[in-house]
Amino acid sequence: MWNPDTYLAFADHRGRPFFDLLSRVGAQSPRRVVDLGCGPGNLTVTLAERWPDAALEAWDNSPEMVAAARERGVDADVGGIAEWVPRPDTDVVVSNAALQWVPEHRELLTRWVSQLDAGAWIAFQVPGNFDSPSHQAVREVARRKPFATPLRDMPWREAHVVDAPAEYAGLLTDAGCTVDAWETTYVHQLTGDTPVLDWITGTALTQVKGRLTEEAWQQYRQAIIPLLAEAYPARPDGITFFPFRRVFVVGQVR
Repeated sequence: MWNPDTYLAFADHRGRPFFDLLSRVGAQSPRRVVDLGCGPGNLTVTLAERWPDAALEAWDNSPEMVAAARERGVDADVGGIAEWVPRPDTDVVVSNAALQWVPEHRELLTRWVSQLDAGAWIAFQVPGNFDSPSHQAVREVARRKPFATPLRDMPWREAHVVDAPAEYAGLLTDAGCTVDAWETTYVHQLTGDTPVLDWITGTALTQVKGRLTEEAWQQYRQAIIPLLAEAYPARPDGITFFPFRRVFVVGQVR
């Protein structure tokens, strides 16, 4: 279960890639703008501010996130990205840190290009840090007792779940787009007693928490804390540097 409050604890950090992505979308007067994986809607509302005359469509597969988005005035729908089909007037499709959860997203991207009008934009950003120490720690603790049994068939996301910028650029170019693709490693400056654990609790550990009892979840937290502290040590001033690589792709249909 996704928790909007936990996710929003790092809203400023998570929002920066969204705005970096949108800065490369050149749509002037789109008819319809779609946010796939809208989360709690805090970023979706900025799409309405940028394009106030556009119809705004938002999707997320988490009822909790959709409820939070609706509280912000976003007319969001509960639904999976794989089931979404662009309406004829769709001119901008945005997906921020969501396609990594969809194994068939490469096929979806190709299909969407074929369904969109010439001049339409597709813009997405995905994390590229699945081989980072934080994700390695998540998997290492999951292999230990008593977590191994409830987590034995977890669909762990390895590095291959997303592509390099050049691979996405090739995919969308072949599909019929003009493409801008790049990657950025943000070095987030976090504070608190367990800052990296707090961060991944709202994302990478969502499914882990959902499979454990409350007692086992607290045991898991205690087991992973020293691994994260070793990988991301706090400085004497209390700041923890947390590098986070992200992949960005913006395509315009030719």
